[in-house]
Amino acid sequence: MAKLVSAVYGDALFDLAAEYGEIDLFYEEARVVLKSYEENADLAGLLNHPDIDKSDKASVIENSFGKFISKEITGFLVTITDKNRSRYIPDIFKYFIDRVKEYKGIGTAYITTPMELNGDMKRKVEARLMQTTGYNRIEMRYRVDKSLIGGMIVRIGNRVIDSSIKNKLSGLARELKKIDI
Repeated sequence: MAKLVSAVYGDALFDLAAEYGEIDLFYEEARVVLKSYEENADLAGLLNHPDIDKSDKASVIENSFGKFISKEITGFLVTITDKNRSRYIPDIFKYFIDRVKEYKGIGTAYITTPMELNGDMKRKVEARLMQTTGYNRIEMRYRVDKSLIGGMIVRIGNRVIDSSIKNKLSGLARELKKIDI
């Protein structure tokens, strides 16, 4: 259900941004709202509370965000809240941000290695990913997992390339178990 709700509202927000020619502005404002929402658990609790009147929730949204974001995004938040969908706000805005990135040809790569990569190694990984993907730009997210032993795991969207030694050893172990002695 959450995926469907986030897609419906996220697509609607994207269409609105495109109609107004404000994709970049809405993208930045969506990031601000998402960050504010994630950092302030009280706001999420208030907007999700069933005993608080919708008009009071709308006032909180307008007072909290009205000075910092466009009236379109503020109105969008009020609409989501009026429809009792405020618990999906993070999912909706994440979906919208991903949709804008897709539209602009921006990919996000999650790189897991057994040790911290230096600047030169990071540039090489990014250059290789730029050559092999159709993205205009790639946002790199690095993580260290010492259990990999060597190699790396690269995840972009739903594609995963696992060239870690840990994975190769696991595959070898599976193959050895199949052998009858």
